[in-house]
Amino acid sequence: MAARVAARHLPAGLPPAFFLTDPERTAQPERIVAGLPAGWGVIYRHFGAEDREAVARRLLKLCRKRRLLLLIGADAVLAAKIGAHGVHWPGRLAGGARKWHGRLQIQTMSGHFRDNPGHFRTLPVSAVLYSAVFPSRSASAGAAMGALRFRQIAKSLPCPVYALGGVNPDNGLLVADSAGLAAIDGWRCFEVREQDPS
Repeated sequence: MAARVAARHLPAGLPPAFFLTDPERTAQPERIVAGLPAGWGVIYRHFGAEDREAVARRLLKLCRKRRLLLLIGADAVLAAKIGAHGVHWPGRLAGGARKWHGRLQIQTMSGHFRDNPGHFRTLPVSAVLYSAVFPSRSASAGAAMGALRFRQIAKSLPCPVYALGGVNPDNGLLVADSAGLAAIDGWRCFEVREQDPS
């Protein structure tokens, strides 16, 4: 599997792949988290949901049981409060990575094809999730850069990179030699459907 290839070149402490939650596309993220391979990571993106702390705590409990890392999207306060492994920052909140540097185990950041890769050289992040690599259903994805261009960008960055945007088990091998893998819909194959994931 592509995640095994990715794990060979990522530093210790970083998972080979991340599952990103989405309130519209993955309404029951626990069902996917329950089937993810041990050692993977989950990025819970709550977008201000009122029940975010309760959901985050449920996900953390499940992640601990499954030996998965949990990052909280754009909410370092919640990450610290519940004891998550870290936080994932959208590019527009780069200042948060500086503010929280050294206070959380892992900080990741979003990067996009239109971003200057040099921008990430000055940020204290563990990794960058760079998109869109392949065609994606995400409204914010933009045009896909393709595997070749992505690998060139990955080599130019000073920190580990995760391919995001249209990534799935079939195309992940096209970039796994250069990066970790990250997906929303692409990991639906791990969804547990017939039992209670908790």
